[in-house]
Amino acid sequence: MSHTSLERRWGGGGDDPTEDEMRSALAELDTIDPEHPDCWLSHCTGWSIAAFGSGLVVLENLESGDGPWHMQGQTKETVLGLWRLLQAGDIATLRSKNWIKGYGSNERE
Repeated sequence: MSHTSLERRWGGGGDDPTEDEMRSALAELDTIDPEHPDCWLSHCTGWSIAAFGSGLVVLENLESGDGPWHMQGQTKETVLGLWRLLQAGDIATLRSKNWIKGYGSNERE
């Protein structure tokens, strides 16, 4: 059973991605595409972390309705670290970060 699923900016991504696959998905954010502004990693518990080219990161649980919370100006390395926590199922550590309530942008509202 897979624990996480990666959705790349233009589709695809697969289950339980490697670090290289996650880095590749984040690298796609360097290209401006308003119709496909983000990529995300989802955990089997419903938690998801979306990353945008602007540095916006959004954490939410689409199954339970918890969130959304966001952080602005995050680097790809920071997002990769957050995704690793999500892959590990370490929701407590994820939630302890400096999240701000809401999406933080009109991109997903």
